[in-house]
Amino acid sequence: MDRRNQTLSVTEREWCVRKAGKEDFPAVVEVVAEALLIPDDPEDAFERQSPVKAEIDYDRLLLAAESAPEGADDERVVGRERVIGSAGVYPFHMTLPGGIRPVAGVSGVGVWPTRRRRGVLTALMRRQLADIRDRGEKVAVLWASEGAIYGRFGYGPATDEYETSLAVHHARLRPDAPRDPTLVTELVRVPRARADLERVHAAEADRRVGALRRSPLWWDRFLRDTPADRGGKGPLKAVVVSGTDGPRGYALYRTVNKWVAGGPACELHVREIVSLTPAARTALYDHLFSRDLVTRAVFASVALDDPLRYLLADPHRLVTRLDDALWLRLVDLPGALGERSYAAPVDTVLRVADAHAPWNAGLWRLRADRDGATCEPVDSDPDLTLDVSHLGAVHLGAHTLAARLRAGLITEHTPGAAARFDAALALPEAALCGQGF
Repeated sequence: MDRRNQTLSVTEREWCVRKAGKEDFPAVVEVVAEALLIPDDPEDAFERQSPVKAEIDYDRLLLAAESAPEGADDERVVGRERVIGSAGVYPFHMTLPGGIRPVAGVSGVGVWPTRRRRGVLTALMRRQLADIRDRGEKVAVLWASEGAIYGRFGYGPATDEYETSLAVHHARLRPDAPRDPTLVTELVRVPRARADLERVHAAEADRRVGALRRSPLWWDRFLRDTPADRGGKGPLKAVVVSGTDGPRGYALYRTVNKWVAGGPACELHVREIVSLTPAARTALYDHLFSRDLVTRAVFASVALDDPLRYLLADPHRLVTRLDDALWLRLVDLPGALGERSYAAPVDTVLRVADAHAPWNAGLWRLRADRDGATCEPVDSDPDLTLDVSHLGAVHLGAHTLAARLRAGLITEHTPGAAARFDAALALPEAALCGQGF
């Protein structure tokens, strides 16, 4: 059966997976808002979670639709169909080990509550994977609302991030923290700072594995500052550190005005902090920790090797919460492994299981060193047997196959094969995305 006109049964009604059009968008919004339990008006809430509609590529938005009952006119009805599920893709460019690559940013996934457990999501995800592969994108990424769902479809948690906070009176930096007296720190309105923000972020994204390039419309979305975006906090603020050669770092933050008996208890919430030099990072911390009335600073989306932990005189004062962040899937397994860079030579045969992208399943021989890599089908005994989701989880160097081997999730046929593969996948710096979509 042609997957582009796939038809299955939901009780007595038929449904199909197809590409969406502009006329379907309000119905898709209704489904996604209900599936994700978004408490606000569906269209307003969806707009806050997505770039403006001008960036939506309807050719990449899939929906599942059933035949609508005679006379039905609810918000999910379009013509003679009623939308019951959706799955979308944003085309991004991400820094991966080996270079900047196109990736599929999966978003807007949801199934109407009364149509769950009937194969709708599976059909959407399988069709989406095939479409991604047809477009030549070798990797898909997403932020998982529920890990148990996306692990089934071959995604693995590929990065970890911290939320960290500390009382400002404990935020003393080490005396040897790098400082540059020629740097200038300025607090400016966000619109005036935007050109500097874009310049610094682009330079950092070129080298930071996991970082996404931001188009102008994604910057619009990222800097949106409506009362709903603030979530009870103050307006978005920008502090920029500059040197003689231009901007060298910035921080975006909001404040919370709180008072208790005896004085202020205001908070400072850092949404993003980016620096191109160690001295610029120190200058940003000096500003953030010196704001009058602020008693606690909170940092979101902090990388595992974030400099703050090493610059604080007493890092024990940090309160941290670890969470998985970006999930990654190899859509074109030999292509993704073949264009990756490797820290050490590796020659291994992988037996890979992939229930939803069968073109990845089978035996693959990966041969790689610092000069390049090849990944080709073979007919020989494997060194490792594993599901494709585990390869996605380790692709950015944040996790190891050895840990999964100890957990009994993969099989090692050749002693030491997992450790050797991990050594080849290692990166000198923790991956960080820091941007939802």
